[in-house]
Amino acid sequence: LEHEEEQPQFSDDPQSKEDPESKEESVSTVQVPLEAEIPMEQLFSAPAPQYLPPVLGETPPGEPPDPKKCSPREFLEFYIFPVLLPGLAALLHEVEKEKCLEEKRTKFIPTDFLTEWLYNNNPKRKDESFTELFSIPFVKDWLKDHPRPPVPLSLLLSEEEASILIQSFWRGYRVRCDSEIQELRQWQKKLREERYIHEVVRKFWAKQEAKVGSKSEELD
Repeated sequence: LEHEEEQPQFSDDPQSKEDPESKEESVSTVQVPLEAEIPMEQLFSAPAPQYLPPVLGETPPGEPPDPKKCSPREFLEFYIFPVLLPGLAALLHEVEKEKCLEEKRTKFIPTDFLTEWLYNNNPKRKDESFTELFSIPFVKDWLKDHPRPPVPLSLLLSEEEASILIQSFWRGYRVRCDSEIQELRQWQKKLREERYIHEVVRKFWAKQEAKVGSKSEELD
């Protein structure tokens, strides 16, 4: 009973509400009722941004600071973002054009595109002609020591070109399955074996190469 008297009372009795002692106890232990709704904006409202990125492709107003003495933020605003942000925007347009978000594998390499774009849009190369990726000096030096594997044919072909190759192969396969075509192929195979066609062709081209070699020696 004593323990129950020490706890604050939250009754609906109007007399208990008018008691000042009960008011003091209820203020110290009051809780927000579950029925009270707090606006979502107050719960998840983000703090006011302290920094706004520069406008795409524009440098901040004022004289550019010394790149060797300025702060990292000034260096980014004046020397990095004015070139990098337009390059990223161009990269996104190219990604959409190459359907990279629709297909699992594509021939498009984002780092190659961005490297080529940044090199050609460098303010120091303003009056110079466009240079392809594999003609850039530092790219050529890198590929000498780190050659790339060839790109698979499946990534180089468009959907139309790939469909034409698949259809032509299938039609050729269906034709070769015909009984008359099979008989003709067997006859050609037997003829090549009897007449040594491969050997005749090899000797013919050997004579042709010998003639070409003798003519080149005469010209020298």
